[in-house]
Formats: sequence, structure tokens, C-alpha cells
Amino acid sequence: MSGDGERLSEIAVRALRRAGLRGILQAGSAGLAAEGDDLLAVGDVPHALLFPRLAAVVHHGGAGASAAVTVPVTADQPFWARRLAAASEPIPFRSLTAEELADSLLQVVKRQAYSRAAARAAHHMATENGARQTLETVRRLTGG
Repeated sequence: MSGDGERLSEIAVRALRRAGLRGILQAGSAGLAAEGDDLLAVGDVPHALLFPRLAAVVHHGGAGASAAVTVPVTADQPFWARRLAAASEPIPFRSLTAEELADSLLQVVKRQAYSRAAARAAHHMATENGARQTLETVRRLTGG
């Protein structure tokens, strides 16, 4: 979230180190930043290329992203975060702490069921024709 970059960077760094994990922080509109051999700060990176190479992803829970640990901020994000809650419970943005984030990350990376479920979901999304289904739905709803 814009304006909270320093706080969010600190939480992310502390959580990753508490969990004993390496991390990539995408700067985004908040301007996340981190330093250290165990951390990498990046600019825009296509999620489709990055996410499959990660043990866990923490994101805002919007419709454009999916992963294991969500921290919904605004708009449609709480809805999508609840949909993703089968992997882990969303962490409300206002109460986000490094300790809670570290615990959630450890829970996600240690459970093989999560990675198997993510692989199945990725396969399903890669093989569905969402554009065609959307067009058919619009046509059905509009009588066209």
C-alpha cells in the first residue's frame, strides 16, 4: 500500500529472517526495499515467471494474483483473500506483524499439500480458456 513502504519492508524482512527464509520483495507502489544476502528487492517482474519458482508468495489478494499468504488491503482483495484461505488464513493489513507473517510463511512452506494444491490450480488455470468462458457468459446474460 502506498505510503507504508518502510513499515511493510521492515515487517517483511523481520518475518523472513524469523522464519529462516530467503526473500524477494517487489517494490510496488509502496516502494518496498531490503538489503542483505538473503533478500532481493526488485521492480516489476511478471508474476507468471516468478511465482512458480517460489515456495510461498505474500500478496494483497487481488484478482490478478494468487498464492498462499494474503494480506488484503482494499477493493476486491478481501474477497479473493477469503477464496484463497484454504491455503492459509488472510492476515488483516491493519494487524500485520512480522511474527504472524513468519508463522504463516512457515506453515505454508512446510506443508506439501499446499504445493500440490498450487500445482493443480496452476495447471487448471493454464488449461482453461477464461476469455472464451467470459464471452459465453456475457452473451448468455445479454441475449447476444
